[in-house]
Amino acid sequence: MTALSFDETGVDVVYNGTEFRLEKELIEDAIQKSYPDITDHEVIQIVEEAPELSGEPRQIADLLEE
Repeated sequence: MTALSFDETGVDVVYNGTEFRLEKELIEDAIQKSYPDITDHEVIQIVEEAPELSGEPRQIADLLEE
């Protein structure tokens, strides 16, 4: 299971027991979108090769408002 924790400057990730950080600029370069417009599903696809996505994708801008 992969856990994502979003903030204004990037995403803290726990993937298969390994913790690391994806910086905002790296995510924007990989997805070719502005950070607030990127979805949680797009970020998890950077981390996992074939993720099982469930639920509706949510934009980072919406996640940061919570």
